[in-house]
Amino acid sequence: MSRTALRICPLCEATCGLVLTIDDGRVTGARGDREDVFSKGFICPKGAAFGALDSDPDRLRGPLVRVDGELREATWEEAFDAVAAGIRPVVERYGPHAVGVVLGNPNVHTMAGALYPPVLIAGISTHSLFTASTVDQMPKHVSSGLLFGDANLIPVPDLDRTDHLLLIGANPLESNGSLCTAPDFPGRLKALRARGGTLTVIDPRRTRTARLADRHLAIRPGTDALLLAAMAHTLFDEGLADLGERAPHIQGLDELAAALDDFTPEAVASACDIDAETIRTLARELAAAPTAAVYGRIGSCTVPHGTLASWLVDVLNVLTGNLDRPGGALFPQAATDRTPRPAGPGRGFALGRWHSRVRRHPEAKGELPLSALAEEIDTPTDEGEPVRALVVVAANPVLSAPDGNRLDKALGSLDFMVSVDPYLNETSRHADVVLPPPPPAQSPHHDFAFNTLAVRNQVRYTRPAVPLEPGRMAETEILARLVLAATGMHGADPAAVDTLVIDQTLAKAVRDPHSPVHGRDPQQLAAQLTGDSGPERRLDMMLRLGPYGDGFGDRDGLTLDRLLAHPHGIDLGPLRPRLPQPLKTRSGKVELLPEPIAADLPRLRAALDERPGGLVLVGRRHLRSNNSWMHNVPALTGGSNRCTLHVHPDDAERLGVRDGQPVRVKGAGGEVTAPAEVTDAVRPGVVSLPHGWGHDRPGTRMGHAAVDPGANVNQLLDGSLLDPLSGNAVLNGVPVELVPSAAAAAERSAL
Repeated sequence: MSRTALRICPLCEATCGLVLTIDDGRVTGARGDREDVFSKGFICPKGAAFGALDSDPDRLRGPLVRVDGELREATWEEAFDAVAAGIRPVVERYGPHAVGVVLGNPNVHTMAGALYPPVLIAGISTHSLFTASTVDQMPKHVSSGLLFGDANLIPVPDLDRTDHLLLIGANPLESNGSLCTAPDFPGRLKALRARGGTLTVIDPRRTRTARLADRHLAIRPGTDALLLAAMAHTLFDEGLADLGERAPHIQGLDELAAALDDFTPEAVASACDIDAETIRTLARELAAAPTAAVYGRIGSCTVPHGTLASWLVDVLNVLTGNLDRPGGALFPQAATDRTPRPAGPGRGFALGRWHSRVRRHPEAKGELPLSALAEEIDTPTDEGEPVRALVVVAANPVLSAPDGNRLDKALGSLDFMVSVDPYLNETSRHADVVLPPPPPAQSPHHDFAFNTLAVRNQVRYTRPAVPLEPGRMAETEILARLVLAATGMHGADPAAVDTLVIDQTLAKAVRDPHSPVHGRDPQQLAAQLTGDSGPERRLDMMLRLGPYGDGFGDRDGLTLDRLLAHPHGIDLGPLRPRLPQPLKTRSGKVELLPEPIAADLPRLRAALDERPGGLVLVGRRHLRSNNSWMHNVPALTGGSNRCTLHVHPDDAERLGVRDGQPVRVKGAGGEVTAPAEVTDAVRPGVVSLPHGWGHDRPGTRMGHAAVDPGANVNQLLDGSLLDPLSGNAVLNGVPVELVPSAAAAAERSAL
């Protein structure tokens, strides 16, 4: 018998509402939820393929444990016994930092991934934390931390009200948006154009987003920070800088002007390959627009000056008076945010509180560079123990980190590894224990992270659309048991993890004079919590303590019960100005020129004279992919979603590369082979290969992905190129060489 159920899509950052069709306990269809308060019926190909991903026959149905060198099916009890026996001896003999934790991108797309990894890391007390952030958006976290005092306080463009939007290194028509949660990003950009607004896209590729723009500038890859600095210089030079109403909350304006003095449009024009007058025009139009927002994403993060580029994005928003202004760039207020405190000085944001062992990379936001994971495992030093055990949650760093071949070998040398993953993939195949979470239809969903980045304040929650199948374990329970096994409490009731977090959170809240529950009895508060599980009780607690909450009965506001009564979500209104309240800098103000930024500017000045010859590599996204997640779903591969090397016709002619023929691409980390796709969608001197492919290693169980494995673009990197402030890998603007394959060369000679 057929029925329908609601589910928030977990397959990208847009967080669209879905209506699932369910037949005999299986998802057989998905459509957009027209009543969803945020997405209003929008759906993309990933959401439409929800059922195919949910029922993928290659998904593991139960845990695997390595016995005599082979992974074999095991019971959950056997699996967690093995986890405890594998991790605790490493901690006790070598110390907590010998246990590494790797968190992948899917963690932020699940409720369990938001709630339990912080408890795991704190429980182990390890500094060896590596996440997908350092091959993606860590520069934005660092720049936000330095500017605003909080690495998670990221302003987002007010898409629905802005008059002028400048995108740099972003392709939201393919990515659906990132660090800017916006269902139907394409529709919002079209609405901007329809109301007479202006869209400018700066990207070395003519992407789908660029084709929609009023102006597309094909910048030289890796020079984003130089261009943005010259735009800021123009605003100062022509007297166009105007901080607007936020001026009392901003410091360092004069120092910033002096620091950018060398970055004139003429000085940067040649490096960026954009003429000086065009740069001035960009700045003038930004300043003249009634409202405007600058938004930079992965293309401007994964470059040598990623943190400086991310910083300059918000510098431009500040200098044009558009930070914290409707129609500009504002700070969302999620329903599960902490209770707002009065404005005033905070603790600030610090970098380098500890360092990696081998190359002494400073931590950023508590993390070490994912690029350094292999060397932290395979390189002995006098600075502490190597990583000997690894907990990998929803991550596939063999494909997502530089030099996967080295990491592949390093993982095989570990004393112990546990992987929480639904697939036996290029990374989890090395694990001693694999703990597979159930399909997404069998899990609850609330977007803790993405609501802090949403272009409209709202709150939604969906319970599992399908009951857990026999033999499955909820992802929340898997991670709770993992916490217990890794921290010396193996065998305890997994509900104890949620109880501990609730007790600690409420005990802290009642001591906080700014909390709505200050001075109350935490045990009485805990008794008021509702929900069918520990995770639901934690969500109820966060809603009640949050900015829209009921304060445990002290006022009318959000609770879990109220949210459940609104299955399509609750709209909390447009983004609102919030400064200075959320600032946590030591000054209590936006600090325009933080010391680490000022110290890194000489490196940017040196780039004014850099003119790299030859070809450089950039990545690209596809609407039907999300990193390496979805290549095992037939409905999401094939057609235009292929692992091809984009080459400009001029470069193809010069190098003897023909469309469709295999080409070897060589980089510092190795070489890969991919079919050439000759296209003028890339500018001359640039080639493009998508991320997340390379499914050709033995020992995996991803049958469809292995049929057309593609090439692992990150194998072209050796892990040595990092943005020094954030530790983010440099993935774009990387020098490469192209060599037609032997067969192609022979064919050309015959002609």
